Amino acid sequence: MKKIIIDDEEISLSFETEVNLNNLATLVREFIKELGEDINRDGLKRTPLRVAKAWAYLTKGYFQSLEKAVGNGIFEATHDDMIIVKDIEFYSLCEHHMLPFFGKIHIGYIPNKKILGISKFGRIVEMYSRRLQIQERLTHQIAEAIDKVINPLGVGVVVDGVHLCMMMRGIEKQNARTVTSCMLGVFKDNIKTREEFLNLINSTIKL
Repeated sequence: MKKIIIDDEEISLSFETEVNLNNLATLVREFIKELGEDINRDGLKRTPLRVAKAWAYLTKGYFQSLEKAVGNGIFEATHDDMIIVKDIEFYSLCEHHMLPFFGKIHIGYIPNKKILGISKFGRIVEMYSRRLQIQERLTHQIAEAIDKVINPLGVGVVVDGVHLCMMMRGIEKQNARTVTSCMLGVFKDNIKTREEFLNLINSTIKL
C-alpha cells in the first residue's frame, strides 16, 4: 500500500503509479475554474484530489511491465489444442478525446510447449487498457504480448467495444460497436484454425 501526502493529507494508493498527484490535482483545479465553476463550493472542494487519484488509476498501465504482469504464470504443456479465454472485460480511455471506451476481449492461442495461466490474460489486458489508447493498437498489443511471452503456434485476439466519444458527443450514435482483431501465426495463415476460433468465441456454451 503506497502512501503519499497531498495538501497535508496522507493518501493511500492500492496501485503503483509515478504520477505526481499534487501537480495533477492543481491542473484539475484550474480546469474546473476554466469551465466557469466555483472550485470552492462544497461539492467541488475535494474533486481535484478525487480526479487526480482516479486518473492515476485509469492510466496505471504506463507503470506496469509485461514481465511483472505474467510473473511465474508460464507452464510446460504437452498438447497443442486451442485454448480460449473469452469475455474479458476491459475499460480504457480514447486518446483523441480522453473519454472511456469499454467492452469485451476474446483471446485464443495454440500452445507450443508452453501455456499461460488464465488469470495472466486478464492482467495483460489490464496493463494495456489502462492507458490512453485506440482500440486498434490495444488489440495488437495484447496479441503481440502473448506471442512474445509463450511463443505459441498462433494467437488470435478480438476486441468488441463501445466508445463514448461516439455516443455522448459528435455523431451521438448510441448503438455503434467497434470490432477489431489481430491474428498471428496459424490463426492468420490457416483459415480453418481462424474459423474455429471465431466460431467458438461467438458460441454460447451452457454449463
